[in-house]
Amino acid sequence: MGYKIAVVGATGNVGHEILNILHEREFPVDEIVALASARSVGREVSFGDKNLKVQDLANFDFSGIDIVLSSPGAKVSAEFVPRATKAGAVVIDNTSHFRMDPDVPLIVPEVNPEAMAQHTKKNIIANPNCSTIPMLVALKPLHDEAKIKRVVVSTYQSVSGSGKAAMDELFNQTKGVYMNATPAPGVYPKQIAFNVIPQIDDFMDDHMTKEEWKMVVETKKILDSSIKVCANCVRVPVFIGHSSMVNVEFENEITATRAKELIREFDGVTVIDLDNELEYVTPHEIQGEDDVYVSRIREDITVENGLNFWCVSDNLRKGAALNAVQIAELLVAGKGSKG
Repeated sequence: MGYKIAVVGATGNVGHEILNILHEREFPVDEIVALASARSVGREVSFGDKNLKVQDLANFDFSGIDIVLSSPGAKVSAEFVPRATKAGAVVIDNTSHFRMDPDVPLIVPEVNPEAMAQHTKKNIIANPNCSTIPMLVALKPLHDEAKIKRVVVSTYQSVSGSGKAAMDELFNQTKGVYMNATPAPGVYPKQIAFNVIPQIDDFMDDHMTKEEWKMVVETKKILDSSIKVCANCVRVPVFIGHSSMVNVEFENEITATRAKELIREFDGVTVIDLDNELEYVTPHEIQGEDDVYVSRIREDITVENGLNFWCVSDNLRKGAALNAVQIAELLVAGKGSKG
């Protein structure tokens, strides 16, 4: 027997990917419902060879739904998730709202699957930030081997992380430049076409952005609370694919050669380094891929035990939708099959 699934935010970038990945991975679905805001009601979204009519989230009765895969925005999640869990559903939420709740596990399946046991406290599981996920998949085998002391990460994040409107803004601004028009910022505070913006989300009192803060606190919650993290998050004029340059300082000795071995052996990661004809990978090359790709693994000679590497992933897949579906797979495996 399969499960009754609801996908919230089904008309968004991540919602579309969740539906695609559920079908691709043959998740045991008996019934699936697409939910969104009132303005999207009646639209159709695809699930394999089926078309699902979008229903109104505000009026939906979650009774009988087993699992909710949610990506509607933090404010919307705050409103509807308690209603869904009260009706008996387990919610896997892709927004930031529940991530730092001590009673809500924050899960990257390759990194901390054991934390899934905590989900029964509130019937909520949080999906981490789209840049935290790939970085931690790459860091986990290294941490297990040599124990990480400090991470300095600079991200180069695509506009799809801000939704369809941001992708449209990049397209329209780029077209406008070639037509001698003046690109007008809308989604972003400054022009994104042919530019980079060192601000993702709002600034905080300490002058970090919320995106940078997320990477710090999520790394501590998922991997190890003792790790010091310095994050710098930048929006770049790329449609899909987040990248990061990661500098890591370890307590114990680790060589670049050993790091490559460890990462190559770890689930969900592909190493493409200078010994490969590609030499390194870029966001353009990994669109639609599920793995995290790691390149340019090298030793940092400025510290006693240091490494640098380049990390790239499809932010709509492993950075969001795929990770959520993998969490659902862990949930199903833990529950066993329905009788």
